[in-house]
Amino acid sequence: MGSIGAVVVASVAFVGSHFLLSHPLRGALVRAVGEKGFLGIYSLVAFLTLGWMVMTYKRAPVSSPLWVPGDGIWAVVTVVMLIASILLMGSLIRNPALPTVGRPGAFPEAARGVFAVTRHPMMWAFALWGVCHIAVYPVTRNIVVALAMIVLALVGAALQDQKKERLLPDRWPDWEAKTSYLPFAAIVTGRARLAGFGSHALLGGLIVWLAATWAHLPLAAIAAGIWRWL
Repeated sequence: MGSIGAVVVASVAFVGSHFLLSHPLRGALVRAVGEKGFLGIYSLVAFLTLGWMVMTYKRAPVSSPLWVPGDGIWAVVTVVMLIASILLMGSLIRNPALPTVGRPGAFPEAARGVFAVTRHPMMWAFALWGVCHIAVYPVTRNIVVALAMIVLALVGAALQDQKKERLLPDRWPDWEAKTSYLPFAAIVTGRARLAGFGSHALLGGLIVWLAATWAHLPLAAIAAGIWRWL
C-alpha cells in the first residue's frame, strides 16, 4: 500500500539528487568520468528518481480536495498553461542556459521573445505547470509532487545563475543585466521589450498546449484546457 510519506521521500530524492549532481558533486564527477560521462550519470539518476516519484504517486491514496476548482480557476489555469507552453517551446532555441558539452552556447545580442520575459523560461514553465496543477487538483499527493517541481525549477534557476556567474564571469553577468529572473521584471525596468517571439515559441507553444490539454481526457479522465468547454 502506498502512502503520502513515500511520495514525499521520492520527491525529495528527485529534487535533492538534481541539486547535488548539478552543484557540489558535479566538479568531482566531471573530473572522474568526463563531461559526457557525467551527463549520462545525471540522466540515469534523474530517470530513476522520476520513475520512483511517479510510482509512489500512483500508489498513494487520493485525499479529499482542499477546495473545489470552478470554471473561474480552470479559465485562469488554461491561460497560464498557454503562457507556460510558449515559454517552454521558446526556451529550446538560442538558450544560453541549456547545458552544452564543450564550449558554451551562443548568447543572443538582446533579450527577445521568451528571454525578454525571463532568462529562465523553461524553469518558469515547469513552475507554472506545478502551480496550475495544484490549483485544479488540490489533493495531497499531487500537491507534494507539484511543489517538488516548483522548488526544483525556481531554486534550480537561482543556483544556475550562481554557477554560470562563476563559470562565465565575462559573459553571464552581461546576460543577467539584459534579462531578469522574475518574469517581466526586465520589461518593467526597461531593460528588454516584449517583442521578437518566433514561430517556434508561439505556434509551437500553441500546438503543445492544445495537445497536452487534450491528452488529459484519455490519460487522466479529466477534461482540461479549452476542451472543458467544447
